[in-house]
Amino acid sequence: MQNPGWVLELFKAIDSMDSKKFASFLTEDCAFTFGNAEPITGRDNIDAAVEGFFASIKAISHNDIETWESGDVTISRGIVTYTRHNGTQLTVDYCNIFRMQGSLIKKYNIYVDISQLYI
Repeated sequence: MQNPGWVLELFKAIDSMDSKKFASFLTEDCAFTFGNAEPITGRDNIDAAVEGFFASIKAISHNDIETWESGDVTISRGIVTYTRHNGTQLTVDYCNIFRMQGSLIKKYNIYVDISQLYI
C-alpha cells in the first residue's frame, strides 16, 4: 500500500517531536481529539498541547503505516511506540481519521489507548 507523501511527512514531524511542523499540516480552525482527551480547537492551541505532550515523553515512533483516502477523508493506521523518560516503552496500535480541507487537516481524530503510558 502506498502512503501519500503528506502522511509520511506528517508522521516524520511527529516522530521528530516538532510541534510547529506538525501544526503546519492543520487548518487555523482545526479540531483535534487525541484518544479520550477533550477536543482542542485552533492550530495554536493544538500546537501548544502537542508541544506539552512531546515534553512528557522521550521519543515517539510510528511504524507499519497504512493509509486509505476517500474524498476528503483520510484514514491512517499503524503501530506507535512511545519511549518514556526512564527509557521504557509502550507500543500500541493507533488509527487516525483526517477530514481534509484542501491540503490541510480540518478535523484530526487519533484513536489510541495510552492509559499505560504514564504508569
